[in-house]
Formats: sequence, C-alpha cells, structure tokens
Amino acid sequence: MTIKLGDKIPSATLMEMQDGKPAPVSTDSFFGGKKVALFALPGAFTPTCSAKHVPGFVQNFDSLKAKGVDAIACVSVNDAFVMDAWGKDQKSGGKVHMLADGNGDFTRALGLEFDASKFGMGKRSQRYSMIVDNGVVKAMNVEEPGAFEVSSAEHMITQLP
Repeated sequence: MTIKLGDKIPSATLMEMQDGKPAPVSTDSFFGGKKVALFALPGAFTPTCSAKHVPGFVQNFDSLKAKGVDAIACVSVNDAFVMDAWGKDQKSGGKVHMLADGNGDFTRALGLEFDASKFGMGKRSQRYSMIVDNGVVKAMNVEEPGAFEVSSAEHMITQLP
C-alpha cells in the first residue's frame, strides 16, 4: 500500500555520513517536530537526478526555508558512501541531507519501490517529493515513470503557504 496524505512516515533507519562514517538516522527523530521537504529519486549520479532534481533543491534552499521548511532531505536506494560522494559533487552540504536507504526498507515501507532490474539497477525508489510536517504527510507528489515535473523544488514551493 502506498503512503498517502495524512499518513505518518513509517519508522525506519536511514544512513547519513557524519564525521566520515555512516551513522543511523531514525525517521521518527528526523521527521518529528519539524517540517521537512523530502524528495527521492532512482539513483545517485543518474542523469535527471544530477542535472535537475538535486540542483533544484540546492538552488531553492532559501526559498524553501522562507516557506517554513526546517530541513530538506534526499533519499535514494544507495549506500551512505555513494550518497556522501554525490552530495559533495552536487555541493549540497549544509542544505540537503543525503540519506541512504541502502536496502530499500524505507522505500518499500512507503510503497514507492519499483523494479529497475531490466536496466541493471535492481530495486529502486520511484521519483517523488513530499512535505512532511511533524512526521505526517501534508503533500505528496509521485512522478509518472520517466517524468520530472511534480517532484521538483519549484513545484514544492507552490504547495507551501
């Protein structure tokens, strides 16, 4: 079952590089008590993700903060080392938390996994964005396969008061 408006973010553990080491990030603590702009994508260093998706959130950091967003998070079914290297490549430091869902447990719990095995990529996340306020989904934007429109930072800004 796919997560929907009004649902609580499932409890899971993601990973984020801290002090040069992968560190666990509890979704309960990360999303609790704050407004988070969350976006997810099929994979680090992939063309649309690197050319448009992450750069849009980095460039719109100030606009999202001005609309009341406390944190911006990018989730991908990659390991913490890859997400950290990609974050450095994208110059996302201090703006976007690069959260690794290495086994895809969080993605599966959301009901947003897709099988990219025919492309040699295994199980991945669909491209989506959501606004999460104190752990509850307030806006949900899942892209059609191959599309990049409703999950952009620019679209998300229009959804915030």
